[in-house]
Amino acid sequence: MTVRFLADEDLDSGIIEGLRSLEPAIDILDAKEAGLRGTKDPVILELAAQQERIVISHDRRTMTRYFRERLAAGKSNPGLFIVPQRSAIGDVIESLLLVWAASQAAEWHDAIMYLPFR
Repeated sequence: MTVRFLADEDLDSGIIEGLRSLEPAIDILDAKEAGLRGTKDPVILELAAQQERIVISHDRRTMTRYFRERLAAGKSNPGLFIVPQRSAIGDVIESLLLVWAASQAAEWHDAIMYLPFR
């Protein structure tokens, strides 16, 4: 299955715009555009699981905690990509495009990854 993303509300919009600009075919749901502003992390993770989307977020503290709680409860996750706030946007976009183009969704299942790849 092709990799699909869900960009958390806090993700820098420049990352989303850059991805869409460089690869219009990429499937990325932006929480802000989807009317999900203010939605709690557990709900975002559940929605991502239902839609088989990897969550992309800057929220290292709470998003990773809720992700691990889901795993401990026996609930599967498509994956979580954490992007540090001060990451170079171009590097993050390059990493996400690489994931999208060169991998399958199952490779990221139940994993937390930190971007950009180095």
